[in-house]
Amino acid sequence: MADRTLGIYIHIPFCASRCAYCDFCSTADRRDLIPAYQQALIQHLREAAPLAEGYLVDTVYFGGGTPTWYGAERLAELFGEIKERYKVLTDGEVTFEANPDSVTEKGLKALRKAGFNRISLGAQSANDGILRELGRRHDWAQVVSAVDLAWKTGFENISLDLIYGLPGQSREDWADTLRKAMELQPKHISCYGLKVEEGTPLWSRREDPDLPDEDTQADLYLYAVDTLAAAGYVQYEISNFAKSGCASRHNLKYWMGEEYLGFGASAASWLGGKRFTVLPDAEGYIAAIGSGGELMSELEEISLYEQASEYVMLRMRTARGMDPKEYETRYQNSFEPLEKLMESYVRLGLAQRVGDRWRFTPRGFLLSNRLIGELLDAQAEQKYHMGIPWRKEDYYDTLF
Repeated sequence: MADRTLGIYIHIPFCASRCAYCDFCSTADRRDLIPAYQQALIQHLREAAPLAEGYLVDTVYFGGGTPTWYGAERLAELFGEIKERYKVLTDGEVTFEANPDSVTEKGLKALRKAGFNRISLGAQSANDGILRELGRRHDWAQVVSAVDLAWKTGFENISLDLIYGLPGQSREDWADTLRKAMELQPKHISCYGLKVEEGTPLWSRREDPDLPDEDTQADLYLYAVDTLAAAGYVQYEISNFAKSGCASRHNLKYWMGEEYLGFGASAASWLGGKRFTVLPDAEGYIAAIGSGGELMSELEEISLYEQASEYVMLRMRTARGMDPKEYETRYQNSFEPLEKLMESYVRLGLAQRVGDRWRFTPRGFLLSNRLIGELLDAQAEQKYHMGIPWRKEDYYDTLF
């Protein structure tokens, strides 16, 4: 049997400071933890290597936090460990996230030499005033400099992260950010709507009139979709746009239900029909690795019904959408209730059928949480009221 492909994710939960909107697993200015965290990651990679027997690693992603603040030498050491312990394809996609203020020519050269070939840069906005209000440590000039250094040091696959719906952000300001981002000619652009999460500094401002309302956010999103399409950026997921052949191969693994292993605090894995998630803080992770104690905060086997639900949730985030034949073959269930709903969405301009597949339109993406919820309700109703044998034990019950 041919080797299957596998993604590897490494979480680096360290930043120089915490942004006003951030609710990720990250720790501000804790350099004292970094050496122990590095050793814990190395040990974890070594101990987990047997799980990857029979797999070819075709994507590696270092996320954060701020991996470039963590240090290029440490990232290179970790990737060297991965190459030594796992079967990494020579043409694999190897990404690291970076903030513009922590990008240096020396660091980029070291990462390129080590085999990294894709950089995801947290630009967020071209408005320096908004960046300061968000607690970002860079300005737009540093974004331009970082992209120039990336091109200079051999990184051709460059991605920029942008945020819309920011405090005080107008459509003109968003248009300016998109224009300036495209002038840098990245191969990939991500556009995320601001979400004010509880526990973040922005939470206290959730009723602030300076924060764009839902209608304004929708307008900014649709403007981005049209503007990026006109510039040759193909939308392949709700928030992601890429030049031809430059979609994030690693992130597509998540959305397409492919397997991956995660290392570091809060990192999740999906392997062999099981999902497991690491403890959500750096100190707990270091202690668990060092003592051989309980490392996982979650460990569960995903039933066929749950896998079908995830298929709907994840595929409908993408432009690829759902394939009825694929759904029925993989999950042993009729697509008909979902198809009826999709047909109703087509009449509302929220979905479309492309060949044999169903997908949302950009306006449908705006309502995706609600629409996906309706699709899942239809699936659940079929399970509970028609006796569909979703789980293995249910299937056996139908045989005896």
